[in-house]
Amino acid sequence: MSEPLRVGMVGYAFMGAAHSQAWRTVNHVYDLPAPVTMQVLSGRSATAVAAAAGRLGWAGHTDDWRTLLKRDDVDLIDICAPGDVHAEIAIAALAAGKHVLCEKPLANSVAEARSMVAAADEARRSGVRAMCGFNYRRVPAVALMKRMIADGRVGTIRHVRASYLQDWIVDPEFPLVWRLRKEVAGSGALGDIGAHIVDLTQFVTGLSITSVSALTSTFVKKRPLPAASSGLSASAGSPEFGDVTVDDAVLFLARLGDGVVATYEATRFATGRKNGLQVEINGSQGSLVFDFERMNELSFFDGTRPVDEQGFTRILVTEPTHPYMSAWWPPGHLIGYEHTFTHQAYDLVRAIAAGDDPAPSFADALQVQLVLDAVARSAETSSWISLEGAS
Repeated sequence: MSEPLRVGMVGYAFMGAAHSQAWRTVNHVYDLPAPVTMQVLSGRSATAVAAAAGRLGWAGHTDDWRTLLKRDDVDLIDICAPGDVHAEIAIAALAAGKHVLCEKPLANSVAEARSMVAAADEARRSGVRAMCGFNYRRVPAVALMKRMIADGRVGTIRHVRASYLQDWIVDPEFPLVWRLRKEVAGSGALGDIGAHIVDLTQFVTGLSITSVSALTSTFVKKRPLPAASSGLSASAGSPEFGDVTVDDAVLFLARLGDGVVATYEATRFATGRKNGLQVEINGSQGSLVFDFERMNELSFFDGTRPVDEQGFTRILVTEPTHPYMSAWWPPGHLIGYEHTFTHQAYDLVRAIAAGDDPAPSFADALQVQLVLDAVARSAETSSWISLEGAS
């Protein structure tokens, strides 16, 4: 592969901006097997997408994503739109012979996710690749955590604990945006941020969640309608209100693999917490702790050291020998959130060029979807739920 990889993207809000940053940057940081070109940006509003394309660095724009399927100058479609359109766009793009990068969670239901996996499997026979965008896998400290666990540095894993805490909807006057509507988002904190810690813990441990026991809560059940949001509108004067149809918070117990116990918490009501993602792994010989608010660091407790030398050690993950870091700055110079998307783009381009399957695949993302579904069913029935097979 020496010709440019020409990208078309659907969506230009938060994730669209993050992905655009990555596509703009990856050519200048990594020695790629093929250059990337930002060909066309798609969005529903012709005026807004035109402005976004200019701001974000896209060569062209369209207000109909279906035109991307017909363009010979688009090789890959990057889906940054809400979850209710993931399946439709991804399946159509794969059928049209386009590689696909789709944001997490993969879909709004297990049925949709299975259809996407089937489409990816069929397209793979023709050399077309698909990947789901769990960007936190590409934090260098997380990749180092996975490597250390695989190298046996913590011994046999006993405990996993993970939390993702935010507070952006604590105010009951915050409007009923699409992330608070089940028909668009699929779920609330569970799919939006819970999916990340489900994927991260399975990624670093190499173990899959096998059963869950969960509870969810919605604290603010009605919110003012935004001025305009996917067909919803508030009349002039006092605002109209609509129902919040997703969870505000989710907590669950889980079992991973054979005998590993775990706890998970995801909420958008942790007042004062802005993006507090933490993962801790306790093993028979040591522990590892990752805190995204200290994303360039990893804490390691080495239980094999003499007792009078034990204690958590701070590893500053900025050495060129650490994952992804050889492309960036001298040791001690920190990187940020946006770099995870650049790493994601780098890994995807390399996989496509080599004819390899990128990770996480749609099948990997389906496994996460199965966990989300099991958690939702457990919360409804107040019972332990075993995961169905992903095949």
